[in-house]
Amino acid sequence: MNAVELIMKKRDGKKLSKQEMKDFIHSYLENKIPEYQMAAFLMAIFQRGMETDEVQTLTEIYIESGRKISFPKSWNTVDKHSTGGVGDKISIMLAPIAAACGVKVPMISGRGLGHTGGTLDKLESIPGFRTDLTEKKFKEIIEKVGFSIISQSQDIVPADKRIYALRDVTATVESLPLITASIMSKKIAEGAQNLVIDLKVGSGAFIKNLENAEKLAELLIQTGKKFDQQVAVVFSNMNSPLGNYVGNALEIKECIEYLRGKKIPDIDELTQTLAKYMILLSQKGKTKNEAAEMIRKVIRSGEALEKMREFIRLQKGDPRVCDDPDILPQAKFELPIIAENSGWIESIDAQNIGYALVEINAGRKTIKSRLDHSAGAYLRKKIGDKVEKSEEIGTVFCNDKIAGEHTLKRILASYNISEKKIKKEKMILKSIM
Repeated sequence: MNAVELIMKKRDGKKLSKQEMKDFIHSYLENKIPEYQMAAFLMAIFQRGMETDEVQTLTEIYIESGRKISFPKSWNTVDKHSTGGVGDKISIMLAPIAAACGVKVPMISGRGLGHTGGTLDKLESIPGFRTDLTEKKFKEIIEKVGFSIISQSQDIVPADKRIYALRDVTATVESLPLITASIMSKKIAEGAQNLVIDLKVGSGAFIKNLENAEKLAELLIQTGKKFDQQVAVVFSNMNSPLGNYVGNALEIKECIEYLRGKKIPDIDELTQTLAKYMILLSQKGKTKNEAAEMIRKVIRSGEALEKMREFIRLQKGDPRVCDDPDILPQAKFELPIIAENSGWIESIDAQNIGYALVEINAGRKTIKSRLDHSAGAYLRKKIGDKVEKSEEIGTVFCNDKIAGEHTLKRILASYNISEKKIKKEKMILKSIM
C-alpha cells in the first residue's frame, strides 16, 4: 500500500475499495502512517465525500478495529446520540429519565469537539467522577441503574478514538461520512440495539441547514440498517445555545435543576421528544402519549433524579451534587453581559459563542488542552426575546479576568438585535423513524 496514492485517489473524488481503506486505517493504528498523512486523508474525505457503501465500509473497519460489547436481546437496549451543539447537555438528563421508565441505556460518549462541549467533560466536573470503567463495571451499572456513560476504552473502536481527536484539530469535524462512521461504530460496538439521533441544525451546530441534515440522517439510517440497528432521527434547532448555561460544571448544575423539576422550555421539549422515541424503540411504551405520561411521572416523583444520584455514586462521583450543586467547581470571576441596544434578538451566532468560551478554557484548542470545568456562561435570551439597552442578558464565569473580558465581547457581538419584533423559532424541526 502506498499512502500517498490512496490520499490522491480520494482527493480526486475516486472510490476506495474496502481493502484500501482497511490497509490505510490499520497502517495508521500501527503507526506506519504519520498523523500528517491521516490529516490529509481526512481533508480529502471532507472535500470529496464518500459513497454510502464506502461510509458503511469505514464504519465496519472502525468496529472491527476493536471488540464489541453485547447485552441480552431481551434488554432491547437503546442509546441516544447528539451531533453536538452549544450548551447541549441533554444526554445527562435523558439517560436517567429513560432508565427510570425501564429502558436499558448503554452510552459510550466523547469529549468536546470543536466549539461544542463533550458529555464526558461535563460529567468529569463532578468531583471524583470516573468514565474510564471496565466492560464488567459498565454492564453491572446498567443492570443495576438502567444506564451508564463511559469513555471509549483502548480496545473499543480504537480507530475512531484516534481519528475523532484528530478531526477536532484539522477542521474536518463537519464531514458527513466521518460523522456517520464515528457515531455508528461507537453505538454498534457498545451494544445498543436501537438508536435515537438528536441531529442538530443551525448556527451552533456542525450542520447548518436542514438539507445537509437530511443527507446525514439518510446515511445514519442506512448504515444502521446494514448492521441491524433501528435508528430514529429528531432534527432539532441549534440557532440558540441550548438551555441557559454553557460550560461543563454549569451544565451539570442545570441538568440537576431540571431533574429536580425546574421548567426550562427548550430543554424540556427536546428531552421529552427524545425520551419518547427511546421508550417506543425499547418497547416500554406503545404510544407517544403513554411515553409522555411515563416521563412526566418519573420526573415528578423524583425517580429520575434518584437514578442520576445512584449513577454518580457507582461511577465514583460525589452524589451530594444532586442536593447541593455548589459542590461543583466554582469560577473566581462573574462578569455581567450588558446589552448595548434595545430590540428583539433576530439571530445568535451560537458557534462563535462556543469558540469564545474556548478562550476561557471551557473547551479545547488542541487535543491536550486542559479544561477549566468551572468556566462558562449563563445566557438567558433566545431568538425572538425582547432586550432593553443596558439590560444584563447573561454572565461569563471565568478564572482569568482578562480572557473573560475578551470572551464577553465576543459573546455580545454574537447577538444580532433588530428594531422589529422577531418571531420565536421552533425547537423540533421534524422527526423520522
